[in-house]
Amino acid sequence: MAILPTVVNDSKRELTEKQQSFLEHLVETQGDAKKAAELAGYKSHYHHVVKTLKTEILELTQEVLANSAPRAAFKLVEIMDSSKPVIQANNKLAAAQTLLDRVGVTKVDKVDVNHTVNSGIFLMPDKAPLDLPEDQYEDISN
Repeated sequence: MAILPTVVNDSKRELTEKQQSFLEHLVETQGDAKKAAELAGYKSHYHHVVKTLKTEILELTQEVLANSAPRAAFKLVEIMDSSKPVIQANNKLAAAQTLLDRVGVTKVDKVDVNHTVNSGIFLMPDKAPLDLPEDQYEDISN
């Protein structure tokens, strides 16, 4: 299991003790908002709490993913280096890659724009009209 972040309110908004407790319990319950609301002492429906703390919940989610990113990276390397079959390797690879994508660690697509030419460029002069007298050319249109 990944190391879960401690809940620190970085936003300018002041949270009540109940709201801060909800965020802490949200971490402890591994994201179960219903349980977290009950443990924080909310009697009403938990959807209102989630809606109110949406920004803080998203920040917390980003922290959880960021804390799990090194583990995902090491899992990719472990599966790659393993000489033995890894159970559910495709699922683990997909999960690790998705997590790394979400925290901003993505593969870099590079396009090679180098071009090597074996010969030089030949520039032609402008075409000028050719004025020939009639006796110097032959009509081949027939």
